[in-house]
Amino acid sequence: MLAVLVLRFAVVLPVLVGAGWRRLRALSGAQLRGAASLGLILAVIFLLETYGVVHTSATNAGLIISLTMVFTPLAESVVRGVRLPGAFMAAAGLSVLGVALLTQGAGFTAPSGGDLLMLGAAVARTVHVLAMARMESVRGADALSLTTVQLGSAVGVFAVLVALPGTGSSPWAAAADFDGGDWLGLVYLSVFCTLFAFFVQMWAVRRTSPSRVSLLLGTEPVWAAAVGIALAGDRPGWLGFVGAALVLAGTGWGRSAADRGREPADRGPKPSADPARTSAQATAGATRTPRRQTSETSGTPGR
Repeated sequence: MLAVLVLRFAVVLPVLVGAGWRRLRALSGAQLRGAASLGLILAVIFLLETYGVVHTSATNAGLIISLTMVFTPLAESVVRGVRLPGAFMAAAGLSVLGVALLTQGAGFTAPSGGDLLMLGAAVARTVHVLAMARMESVRGADALSLTTVQLGSAVGVFAVLVALPGTGSSPWAAAADFDGGDWLGLVYLSVFCTLFAFFVQMWAVRRTSPSRVSLLLGTEPVWAAAVGIALAGDRPGWLGFVGAALVLAGTGWGRSAADRGREPADRGPKPSADPARTSAQATAGATRTPRRQTSETSGTPGR
């Protein structure tokens, strides 16, 4: 699996470097380090998701990762020091209950290792989205260059891990065994599921809030459930379907509750950084008003 991860990222890197070489060279040292740090988080996400999905169903994996929709507003509120409304906490509890029902659809037993790995991936995604939005070092750099550095940093992590003993075949050996269908699938993963997905995420999170970006991630379980049931033969049972509905309802409710709780702070007047200056400006305005009124009354032009 590590060999496939190396190939998946390495396929698009030469194209990205060639297309954005001038902008890539324009990045400062701080921007390079910041993007590389984001790439390390990205590598953790892919490792957790890759090994997690192998040990659970496609439906479970997609629905558990949707908890990013809840985790992101929660983490953002902690970072910003804004208290979440009670409705949001109720929605988060509903989502957790839905995940419990979904993962225990065949009987209430301890969660599988794959479910826990996917839960860790949801947490890592939250950290990644928040870091992209709040890191000062990457502001001002274009999204394509930052995406290139991120993917390069991630593929470096995978290359180091695959070189360790006992981690499977090398990327070259894996590539030699690929047929035309395998290469087509790899190109699809590289272009659409890696480059396009994370470029758009990087572009969007710098123009809106992390919580709103998490809404895009929340559409994933719908597709994961459909593919898991239609193609992979998943049969979550009636408890699983109830859990899936609760996860989707809870994450949607949590998003709307978080937005409502943030609106008063976003729309309220911004306090002045210098109260004395504000007072002086108000006083000056008050003293100028009679002068304008006197000028208008006497017909003498005011200055």
